[in-house]
Amino acid sequence: MIRAGIIGATGYTGAELVRILYRHSKVEIRYLSSRSFAGEDISSVYPSLKGCVEKSCEEQNLGRVCEECDVIFAALPHGHSVPIVKRALESGVKVIDLGADFRLKNPEEYERWYGLKHEAPDLLDEAAYGLPEIYERDIEKARIVANPGCYPTSIILGLAPLLKKGVIKTESIVADSKSGVSGAGRTPSEKTHFVECNENVSAYGVSGHRHRPEIEQELEKLAGNSVRITFTPHLVPITRGILSTIYAELDFDITQGEVRELYESFYQHKPFVRILPEGVFPRTRWVYGSNFCDINFYVDSEAKRITVISAIDNLVKGASGQAVQNMNLMFGFSEVEGLMVPGLCP
Repeated sequence: MIRAGIIGATGYTGAELVRILYRHSKVEIRYLSSRSFAGEDISSVYPSLKGCVEKSCEEQNLGRVCEECDVIFAALPHGHSVPIVKRALESGVKVIDLGADFRLKNPEEYERWYGLKHEAPDLLDEAAYGLPEIYERDIEKARIVANPGCYPTSIILGLAPLLKKGVIKTESIVADSKSGVSGAGRTPSEKTHFVECNENVSAYGVSGHRHRPEIEQELEKLAGNSVRITFTPHLVPITRGILSTIYAELDFDITQGEVRELYESFYQHKPFVRILPEGVFPRTRWVYGSNFCDINFYVDSEAKRITVISAIDNLVKGASGQAVQNMNLMFGFSEVEGLMVPGLCP
């Protein structure tokens, strides 16, 4: 058994971590912190946990969490994780950051997109990018894991086989992504108000979304050269889910069957990526509440283009489920421990 602490336990990703870790056979939830609900039981904040997890949330105490835990999940907004990571490393505790502080390897890019000077640039190269389907070996050895963003997860997994084999033109990629409202977090805002988002679909971040440099950074590693992506996210009136429809020009003639062989080979030992049957395209409902990423594609031979569609649950494979998958690798557990459950459908 290992002891886990969650800092930021009452946000949506924190609560999802509690839900997943509760059924993990090798983890004891030792510590929960919450700035807004200190002193309250997690089951009073999320009654869905009643009878399963009865544990009080505390004020953040880095000394205590580092003393009592083997792994810390930092489920906080950007700009808040660096002190936690530094203290954890000093104490020999592993840490998984669900925020953005360790995703970008260039501190200048972080400052440009997040408006903050990075306070630990020396640790950026040490942090493993937590996409297990690509960086499994790095994650296994890591002390720090930067959990990917939800949009990047859906897009990178959708494109990885094509870029690794040089199938598409790297300057031609367009990603149209749609996310449920939970992706905006628990704190309400005008755009997540029911009246504003119900019966409405809206684009945002059109002039540049913070996930774009993260997506390009990882796609360039796969391709081995420069990648530029046109990425437009949309808010849709559902609670959970991301559907990314990705378009690119083919660099040479390739058949639908050859692309299928490519995807099936690339993901053959990756338990949470499902390549759907011919003509069956992903739906967010099929991955709701699960750690799966569903993918399918269509090759337009006449136009020499390919369309790739991927679907994930933004709170599970796009956040907390992937964090637990990373934890499993870091501690030598089975990668699927606590996570191999189907989506909730209908």
